[in-house]
Amino acid sequence: MVERAQLTAHFRLVIVDGKAYVEKFRKSIQTRDLFTLWGFQQLLRRYPGRIPDLELMFDCDDRPVINETRVRGRDGPPALFKYCSDHRSFDIVLPDWSFWGWPETNQKPWEIILNEIKEGNKRVKWENRAPYAYWKGNPNVSPVRIDLKKCNVNITNHVDWNTRLFYQDWVNESTHGFKGSNIKDQCTYRYKIYIEGWAWSVSEKYILACDSPTLYVTPRYHTFFVRGLEPLKHFWPIRDNDKCRSLKFAVEWGNNHTSKAQEMGEASSRFIQEDVKMDYVYDYMLHLLTEYAKLLKFKPFISPNATELCLESLACPADENWRNFMVESLVRQPTNTSPCTMPPPYDPSILKDIIDNRTRAINEVKMWEDEYWKNQNLN
Repeated sequence: MVERAQLTAHFRLVIVDGKAYVEKFRKSIQTRDLFTLWGFQQLLRRYPGRIPDLELMFDCDDRPVINETRVRGRDGPPALFKYCSDHRSFDIVLPDWSFWGWPETNQKPWEIILNEIKEGNKRVKWENRAPYAYWKGNPNVSPVRIDLKKCNVNITNHVDWNTRLFYQDWVNESTHGFKGSNIKDQCTYRYKIYIEGWAWSVSEKYILACDSPTLYVTPRYHTFFVRGLEPLKHFWPIRDNDKCRSLKFAVEWGNNHTSKAQEMGEASSRFIQEDVKMDYVYDYMLHLLTEYAKLLKFKPFISPNATELCLESLACPADENWRNFMVESLVRQPTNTSPCTMPPPYDPSILKDIIDNRTRAINEVKMWEDEYWKNQNLN
């Protein structure tokens, strides 16, 4: 199962006796592979001696690839780690590279950005923010984002869907020192839109960390933490097949129920700040790799093509800017606290209740929307 995952993997990671070894198969987009490996190395530094011997394959591309149709009639799915998955795929989800920094877009390591967003939230009180739904990004990476463009203010037809959409030109940003892409400066609107790109979007955690309610366009993919969010508590669901009207209603509702909207924004921000802080990111990785290692029925083997993973082998060949990000996300010493306790698996009936409650809340919003537009048409 591990070997079959090599078909799309960028690298094989082997951990033996607390040391990591990497066998690279192909180069990833930008520095994804480098900062993903850096993350594994920081985990070993944080919890020395706690990571069991294991061997895994990692694919640094966006979309899950171990679809259920690929594994029918086989002896189990290929064991492949990714940054996201969906309800029809078996890819194993780990935190994405940007938790340790994304130098190509000047996004600092997660611990730094979390503090910056917390300070940014204080700059403009929620009630004084622009009463619109804000989104900034590259719309040309997927059809769902291209479809979102039609919801922008249309001067010609005098249509205002209560959105303010801005298009991100990363090439232009890089030449101007990323002055227009600081995450900490983007909590000035009452509502923020999250919409997937080619797969999930790295922007997800940044948007949720702002204490403006997140208007969540129906997603297909999930990251390691997002299924802990509850509709109407942490986010407002937006239809993917009728985005403009759905967004307009969401903003109208929020502006007419300001205390509830503000509570929602604070709940999502608190979830990200407290439950997805870097301490728990490492704990998630520790627990996942520990459980994964228990499933291996063979002794991990260090390939002749593998090289030992250490700070020097990662940082020394790196660009100076990349090294700065590495230094900022460096685990300087082992933690003196124990990892969080992993709860037991959900009882199936409890899990069903969670899913049913989620579906019920989303359907309730759809019902409110339908009633709103029905009345608008009558008037």
